[in-house]
Amino acid sequence: MSTVSAATLRALHRLHSQLSDLREQIDRAPRQLTARQAAVTALEADLAAATQAVTDARRAADNKQLDVKSHEAKLSNWRTQLNSASSNKEYDTLKEQIAAVQMAASVLEDETLDLLERIDGLIGEATRAKSHLEKGRNDFLAFQKQLEERVASARADATRLEADLVATEKDLSGDFVSDYRRLVQGKGAEALAPCEDGVCQGCGHSITANMHSELLMSKPTFCKSCGVLLYVPE
Repeated sequence: MSTVSAATLRALHRLHSQLSDLREQIDRAPRQLTARQAAVTALEADLAAATQAVTDARRAADNKQLDVKSHEAKLSNWRTQLNSASSNKEYDTLKEQIAAVQMAASVLEDETLDLLERIDGLIGEATRAKSHLEKGRNDFLAFQKQLEERVASARADATRLEADLVATEKDLSGDFVSDYRRLVQGKGAEALAPCEDGVCQGCGHSITANMHSELLMSKPTFCKSCGVLLYVPE
C-alpha cells in the first residue's frame, strides 16, 4: 500500500491554499476594476446632469428676459396709443392692458432674478461635480496601477508556487496519485485537511481509531464524512 508522509501532505495543503488565494486575487482584479470604473462613470453622469441643469436654467432665464423685452415693447406701443386715444373706452382699455402687462412683466422680472440666483448655485454644484470627477479619475488611475502591480506580483508568486507544487507532488507514488489528483480537481485547496485530536478539521467529524492508526503509519486516509485527505498537523 502507498504511503505518504504528513510533511508532504502539509506542504501540499499549504501550496494549494496559497495558490487558491493568489488565483482568487487574480480573478477578482477585473471585477474590482469594473467597479471602480462604474464609480467614475457615475461621477461623469453627475457632472453631465449638473452642467445640463445650468444650461437649462440659463435658457429659461434668457427666455424670460426675452418675454420681458416683448412686454416692454408692448407697453411702449400702448403708451403711445394711450396719448392718441380717440375715446374714453379706448383709453380705459389701453390702461387695463398696460396694467396687466406691467404686472406680468414684474412677475417675469422677479422670476428671472430667482433664476439668476439659482444659476449661481447650479454653477457651484457643477464646479464641485467637476472636482469630484477629476479626483475620481485620478483615484481610478492610481488604483489601476496598484492593481496591475499586485496582479503581476500574484502571477509571479503563482508561477513559483506551481513549480513548488509539481516538485512536491513527485513525492507521491502508487495508486494514491490518481485518488489525490481526482480529489484536488474536485475540491481544490479544500481537498486536504488536518486531523486534530481525532477530528477532521474539514467537517468537524471524528475519525475511527483504525483511521487514526493508519494516519500515524503514513497511509493515505480519507475522511468518511467529507472525503478530504487527512494529515497529522505539526
